[in-house]
This record gives sequence, C-alpha cells and structure tokens, in this order.
Amino acid sequence: MKSLLRIHAVFTKELRQLRRDRMTFGMVVMIPLIQLMLFGYAINTNIRHIPVGLVDQSRTALSRAVAQTVSATQVVTFIAQYDDVHQAEKALDNLEVRAVLVLPPDLGARLLRHPAALGRNIAADARTARPVGQWLADGSDPVIAAAIRSLRSMPLSEALRQPVPSSAPTFETVLLYNPEQRTAVNTVPGLVAIILTMTMIMFTAAAIVRESERGNMEMLITTPVRPLELMLGKIIPYMFIGGVQVTIILGLGHLIFKVPIVGSLAQLAGGTLLFITACLTLGLVFSTIAKNQLQAMQMAFFIMLPSVLLSGFMFPYEGMPKPAQHIAEILPATHFVRLIRGVVLRDAHILNMPYDVGFLVMFILVGLTVASLRFKKRLG
Repeated sequence: MKSLLRIHAVFTKELRQLRRDRMTFGMVVMIPLIQLMLFGYAINTNIRHIPVGLVDQSRTALSRAVAQTVSATQVVTFIAQYDDVHQAEKALDNLEVRAVLVLPPDLGARLLRHPAALGRNIAADARTARPVGQWLADGSDPVIAAAIRSLRSMPLSEALRQPVPSSAPTFETVLLYNPEQRTAVNTVPGLVAIILTMTMIMFTAAAIVRESERGNMEMLITTPVRPLELMLGKIIPYMFIGGVQVTIILGLGHLIFKVPIVGSLAQLAGGTLLFITACLTLGLVFSTIAKNQLQAMQMAFFIMLPSVLLSGFMFPYEGMPKPAQHIAEILPATHFVRLIRGVVLRDAHILNMPYDVGFLVMFILVGLTVASLRFKKRLG
C-alpha cells in the first residue's frame, strides 16, 4: 500500500511538471497533429500540374491543338515557351521547368501518318511509327519522370477532331540527368540537405542554453564580446563539421552508388556554405528561446519533420497542395535541395537560381539579427 502511495506521489509530481513545461506539452499534441496533416493532406504522389515548357517548331493551329490536348490531361501545365531546344535545355538545367515538349516542324505530316490517326493495327505499326513530338524530362526525380512518361501514349482524337484508336506511343521521352532512373542519384544529394538540417540545428540549438546550464553565461556577460560576435563565434566551428559531413556523403555516394557529380565543386561549396550557415543560424534562434537543452532538442525535431517531408527530398514539391508549398518555401532545406541537385546532377550555376540563393542569404541575415536581439534581451 505504501509503495502505491509513493508511486502515486511521483506520478502526480510528474504530471504537474509536464503541465508547467508548456514546450513539452505542446510537442505531445503538435507532433502527431503535424504528422497527420502532412501525411494525410500535404503528401501526394499522384502528381498534377507539373510546370513544363514548350518548343513549338511547327507554329500551326494543329500544334496548338496538340499542346492544348496535352494540357487538358492536367498532368502538366505549360508555363513557358522557348524558341529552340538549346534554350529549353538551359531552362531545365536551372529548374525553371521540369520538362519540355518539343513539337517538330513536320508535325502535321507525322500526326496524319501516325497509326493511331490512320486507324491501323497499333501493335503492328508502333515500331515503325515516328513520334509526333518529344518530351525532354528531368529524370533526376523518378516521380516526375514517371508522370511525363505516362503521356507517351496519348489519344490524338482532340487534336485531329475525329475519333481514333487509343494510340501507339505518341511522344518520344528523353530522360535527362538520370536516364537509368536510379533512385540513389536522386536520394543522395537530397540526403545531404536532410543530414545537415538535423545535425547543424541540433548542434547549435543547445549552444546558448548549454552556456547557462554550465554557469558560463555570467562570465560571457563580463567579457567585451558582443552578441553578434558571440553568435558568429558559435557557428563557425560547426561550418567545418558540416563540410566534413558533405564530403563523406557525396564522396561515398559517388564511390559506392555511382552518383555523378557533374557540377563545379566551387559552386557546390558555395551553396553548401550558405545552407550550413542558415541551419546554424536557425539553431541559434532556437537556443535563445529554449530554457534547457531538452527544449532545444524538441524544437530542432519540430523543424526536422517538415524538412524531410516537404522539402522535395521524399515527395515532389509539385505534387503538394498550395498551402503545403507555402510552408515548404520557408524551410531552408527546400531551397538547398534544389540547389544541390541542380549543381550535382545538372551542372547548374547557383547564380542562375537567384530565388533559392537569395532566400538563404535573407534567412541568415534575419536569423542572426533575431538571435542577437533575443540574446541581449536574455542577458537583461
């Protein structure tokens, strides 16, 4: 009986302590709620409205009808038109679009000779039929590639304005950057973003809190070190740790999984440094909010889950509903996934992706400012 009373006393004490710790109590409620919303609402592998471009070398009413027929599937949405294939490939390199439909100058002749249009035996003629057009698709994302390949055998009825059989392969599909459709090629560069997000934020989230718990905060107050100087001094050592992690992941990914690194190492280093600094800055902001290291770790985990699910690492960004995309845009991992895949797989220049670079720079500046101001307030 006495043992039960003692257990009850400890149980009551723990409940009261949890009630006082609002951060922990909030995590108990918010983490399952966020997981439910992300997996049930934001994550969607049935991708629609992929942003694509068009190279119309025919420039006829028939080519416009073909483009409208393709757009009517709602699998893709034409957001740009290019004068030639070279210009379109450059847009693919910079991730302005995920695929490009090229319609040849002799589109009308090809379309009318296509076995689907002539009503002949499709199986017999499919091998000799010339494709009506060609898709140049970003093969680095298997889900995007599969969605584009699903358009290979489109019905031609709408374009010809007459009923025809369901069609032989209508469009040729060329997968760029990852023609073998190996999952590791897409996963390994994205894994860099996820591991850096996890380690860099966790390393620095407890930085300021640890100083207080060890009794070093009073010593820091008496020194001439300014808040911003302290913030910078805290994050610089971890930049080297982040560089080591990137080298290990990409190096082993290249040696073991044959992941190509086609871009400039200087471009890769520049983009990675921006992202590491952004993650460390976010960790510092968390460390000025948390009251202890446990709370700091909880806040780091709170940002980790959306970064994994919404950044484009696991699921295509284009497949998410608009509200989820808006949330993804405020996560540094979303922008770095685009940058590192662009440099590593497509030989893109980071300056040709100004939106993602600009976001990381602004995130760093705002984060350092907030951390410094909150540190001043904490000292006061």
